[in-house]
Amino acid sequence: MANTSAPSNPTQLKRTLKARHLMMISLGGSIGTGIFLASGGAIHNAGPGGALLAYSAVGIMVYFLMTSLAEMAAFMPVAGSFKEYANRFVDPAFGFAIGWNYWYNWAITIAAELAAVVLIMKFWFPDSPSILWSAIALIIMFGFNYMSVKGFGEAEFWFALIKVVTVILFIITGFLMIFGIMGGESIGFTNFTIDEAPFSGGFFTILGVFMAAGFSFQGTELLGVAAGESEEPEKNIPKAINTVFWRILLFYILSIFVIGMILPYTDERLLSDAVTVSPFTLVFERAGFAFAASVMNAIILTSVLSAGNSGMYASTRMLWDLARDGKAPKFLGKLDRRGVPVNALIATTLVGSLAFLTTFFGDGAVYIWLLNASGMAGFVTWVGIAISHYRFRRAYIAQGRDLNQLPYRAKWFPIGPLLALILCIFIILGQNFQAFIGEGIDWNGVLVSYIGLPLFLIVWLVYKVKHKTKLIPLKECDFKQS
Repeated sequence: MANTSAPSNPTQLKRTLKARHLMMISLGGSIGTGIFLASGGAIHNAGPGGALLAYSAVGIMVYFLMTSLAEMAAFMPVAGSFKEYANRFVDPAFGFAIGWNYWYNWAITIAAELAAVVLIMKFWFPDSPSILWSAIALIIMFGFNYMSVKGFGEAEFWFALIKVVTVILFIITGFLMIFGIMGGESIGFTNFTIDEAPFSGGFFTILGVFMAAGFSFQGTELLGVAAGESEEPEKNIPKAINTVFWRILLFYILSIFVIGMILPYTDERLLSDAVTVSPFTLVFERAGFAFAASVMNAIILTSVLSAGNSGMYASTRMLWDLARDGKAPKFLGKLDRRGVPVNALIATTLVGSLAFLTTFFGDGAVYIWLLNASGMAGFVTWVGIAISHYRFRRAYIAQGRDLNQLPYRAKWFPIGPLLALILCIFIILGQNFQAFIGEGIDWNGVLVSYIGLPLFLIVWLVYKVKHKTKLIPLKECDFKQS
């Protein structure tokens, strides 16, 4: 007799993300306003050579972080990857703090993306109500995440593809202009040698760009979260990590090179964060493309929706995994029949929308503080990845395991994770080094810039003291793949 009872809800996420989804999820998380808008300010402040140097250095750091993540994620693909690795190979308290830190980072990022959508739509509809556009954007993000994970992956694939195609067209157009095939006479290297170029502003200016460049690459670690829902993670994760890193690095480096060649770094318009004077818009307009500002505005809109979409996905999965591990309310750890953590999704959406609503109260000071508190969260996660991988590899060897059995092995161990760790800590501590330079310390600047660091340490230490956790001995680290 056939069983006619309704199927029970699953307890594990469904592995339906393909390699192309993984690739675009990571690309979508890291190619955004950092390249379309912030790259202009980097070139203006440090010169084209200084910007290239800063982005290349951060790119090397991110490479080591992503290969470290790939080694662990290919061996142990779980949705709460960073939290779970820190939990198993460092200290449960460290894992607890990393998990909540990452969830908070992306939940607040959702609010930031909603605010960005309002600014973008005001370009076309200056007198329209702000709440209308933020509500529509929130519904779109929620809708894509409410679908099955395959539906989310497909949406993110097309969102990210728009950005990738835009950057490729920009680079091709730029090189055609540099050699005089488009836009008039050949530009050559003139703008790389004017005034103080290629380097401008000295060491501390380039250092400031180095700090800012770190934010542009954040989102590459989304692959670790998506690992828990990917097909054949032992094959697809290493493939995606290697491909994504080189594409991101080439996109950023070549885009900055093109902007620096075509636009003089002394051009004050590079400092603006308005879409109408985005370096991409300026180059396309110089090439003779009409309506460049409107087209770039539409592309940046899809970029913002993509970042918010990915952020909602990442924070939802992290919250679900925290609940499943007993570190968040139990009801958040439930999946619906399609394998979607709907309760965690609703909770994350509410927090993001409430954070956004604070922009309407007073002068938006509450929102600014929430955003500042999340500013360091991405770097703290990267620190967690570097420490976890260093401990993972040492524990793997200490327990007599064969390195050849790893689906993917990160190169340059232990130099890679240790270098990445040092550079991450350097970026965290130097986030607002200007506050310490001058006649006296700017305590308000220090508080605004570094508030996220003590919050993370408080969460870590409170859990550690309450549960009396300790650093896990290498021979007791848990390699069980569940």
